[in-house]
Amino acid sequence: MKLAIVGYGKMGRLIDQLAPEADCEVCLRLDEHNNQNGAGITAENFKGIDAAIEFSTPHTVLSNINRLAALGVNMVIGTTGWAEDRARVKALIEERQLGLVWSSNFSVGVNVFQKLVAEAARLLEHHRQYESWAWEIHHSAKKDAPSGTLLKLVEEMRHAGWDRAIDQASNRAGAIPGTHQIGFDSSADTITLTHTARNREGFARGALQAARWIAGKHGFYEFSDIL
Repeated sequence: MKLAIVGYGKMGRLIDQLAPEADCEVCLRLDEHNNQNGAGITAENFKGIDAAIEFSTPHTVLSNINRLAALGVNMVIGTTGWAEDRARVKALIEERQLGLVWSSNFSVGVNVFQKLVAEAARLLEHHRQYESWAWEIHHSAKKDAPSGTLLKLVEEMRHAGWDRAIDQASNRAGAIPGTHQIGFDSSADTITLTHTARNREGFARGALQAARWIAGKHGFYEFSDIL
């Protein structure tokens, strides 16, 4: 399977490194130098590409999606910061009869964690004595705060029926691995659910899994839908 990586930072390079294990060949690598203003997303460059994995920035992701869609390329989107445009992107993908898988985090463990958090919120929905919080901490080089994963966890709690306040906090320091915690507290007890990522490998392997799955398919999918 032939892949293009759009956005060749730490995650893009790790996906490139792990691609052979997923029986994938990275044939095109686009970064800030060879894809300035989308210059690298051309029909010639994407000839024979089965899917593109996009890990760029919130400022460039929509432009990259539009250009890839114009070429008829199926894609995996790992960049966050475009949630407000999700409906428009979905309509574009459906209009073009393409395939797209998106997620704020492609780690299988994180996606299972999201389901556990949603179920806990559902079970405690009517037990008004409980209050909740959502907290995350990452290394100091992470740009967005709160993380897209934390925002997704809160969104899943809301979808599960949690209608009370969710106190949210984020921290950035040193080389701390990504850690997300959801808690529920009452005068009687405390429940905490925590996920800690040791490295980026789970994220990268999930993105490759999504790329293999979406090749040749049509539709707009969240990664948790295809696990």
